[in-house]
Amino acid sequence: MVSSYSCFSLRFTFFFSLSVTASYSIASRSSLSRKSSPSPRSKIPKATPFDLLSMFGHSDRCPPINPLVAKELASCFRFLVPSSPTASGGGQDNKDRFIRQNLRWDRISSRREEDQLVWWPPEPVLELARLAFDSSGDPDAIHRILDPSIIPVPDVEDSKENKCQLTRTPYGRRFISEELNLYFEFLFEIINARGPTVGLNVSLNRYDLFHGHLFISTDTARLGILFHAKEYPAYDKEHFPYFMGYCQTGSHVIYDDSMNLRNILWLAPLPSNSPESWAAPGVLVVLDARPEGIIFRDLIPEYVKFARTIYEDDLGTVAVDINYLNVGAAVPDYQIFVC
Repeated sequence: MVSSYSCFSLRFTFFFSLSVTASYSIASRSSLSRKSSPSPRSKIPKATPFDLLSMFGHSDRCPPINPLVAKELASCFRFLVPSSPTASGGGQDNKDRFIRQNLRWDRISSRREEDQLVWWPPEPVLELARLAFDSSGDPDAIHRILDPSIIPVPDVEDSKENKCQLTRTPYGRRFISEELNLYFEFLFEIINARGPTVGLNVSLNRYDLFHGHLFISTDTARLGILFHAKEYPAYDKEHFPYFMGYCQTGSHVIYDDSMNLRNILWLAPLPSNSPESWAAPGVLVVLDARPEGIIFRDLIPEYVKFARTIYEDDLGTVAVDINYLNVGAAVPDYQIFVC
């Protein structure tokens, strides 16, 4: 695609390529499955995006999750930060001790502090989460706290030379609160640093992990980001025989089992109806879309199962894309661009 944009890359490239190259095999498999005897897995109700998000903090206004679905979903979670701060001695009462004015990744002193910054982020992040909740999921509430200054997106790792446009628009913005910008940088960096502990080896470059989609949940108005790693795998005649446009040119991202882990979910703390309390802490988790799992089966569209892509607009209303781009030349210089 000319001027390929990352948000569309895997969705539409695969839609057209897979619909042609894989339609016969999909139809054949479907035909065979109808003739075979029912699998025990077929008795498990279909999981929904609401079920997925509810696993990390449930609202009293919502129906409970089917226990079988909950068990299957839980088996597909690979937490980058422990799921329970209380079990680790890091409950909400301790959060204020870990709020800092400077969130630069190289100045965070301990793993414990990193955990706390996910469970109970700094006040501007909590205010953003509360804003999303109080606005009943209105994305314009997010847009209004962006700095109106327009920042042209410069050349990113020779992307312009390859006629590649990585972002939704050729310009970006930033949040008025610098602490918000620093926090989103922190999220990219912690994913990069901790990914290998759960089997996800990523690189912060234009072919791999460089963007996330900030959304507001349809059901609970909870704020979240769905990050996509492995965005442009290298063309490989045997393992990845798909052309993805100019942005794929030069990629060294190998298509292998790590594609199962390309969806990473951050959720802000879940607000409660009381303005001073919270129903659940923040979450940072890799979603395992292995073929035998419920996420692959129920939450990934048929036409992109090969790419293992969960789509952000299935989780809620998308407000903006958060891009973390290396605009440096000889020396890396990563910057946030909100598009």
